Amino acid sequence: MEFLKVENLCKVYGKGENKVTALDNISLTIEKGGFTSIIGSSGSGKSTLLHAIAGVDVPTSGKVYLEGQDVYAQSNEKLAIFRRRQVGLIYQFHNLIPTLNVVENITLPILMDKRKVNKERLNELLELLGLKGREKHLPNQLSGGQQQRVSIGRALMNAPAVMLGDEPTGSLDSKNGHEIIKLLKESNKKYNQTLIVVTHDENIALQADRIIGISDGKVVRDERVRA
Repeated sequence: MEFLKVENLCKVYGKGENKVTALDNISLTIEKGGFTSIIGSSGSGKSTLLHAIAGVDVPTSGKVYLEGQDVYAQSNEKLAIFRRRQVGLIYQFHNLIPTLNVVENITLPILMDKRKVNKERLNELLELLGLKGREKHLPNQLSGGQQQRVSIGRALMNAPAVMLGDEPTGSLDSKNGHEIIKLLKESNKKYNQTLIVVTHDENIALQADRIIGISDGKVVRDERVRA
């Protein structure tokens, strides 16, 4: 089933001699529930593509459709709601609020949306993330791997349709990085969420169902890793 569609996507920064084309007429589709990795060197355009999909970086031209909805045809207010409710975004650096504990950081998107926290889902996530017993810990009381688990919990709390990881293992050692990818794959299967991870690490990319390679803002590789 076609879940995500990117159509003739372009992103240009600057003008004249300073013009940089980050995305050069990219078109692709991604099915629901799959795990896709986007791989490329630094400056290839892979993170720009992810941010355009996430609704956080408006493309210069082209369209992004999520479940048939034209993402950028919405008002700014509706686009903000779309990002909070439909997209779970995980960055390389955890971006946790230092004065909030584990539970407060995880439930922040719900509270910002002025909705009631689903305690059952919260407890399920704490179990999945291996954070039981650390609910009241502040970020500076956690290891790097644990902090990244909290950021994943925050991204998952709203039960988003798509999970997007921008180098989510980039600041971790190989052991913690492997555990984070394992956790994302478990969530992908458990909740039937579409998972897209940007990485420069071929070993991480090979754990996906599909690899999309980006170079100079163009798709140069599109490979099914497993049926």
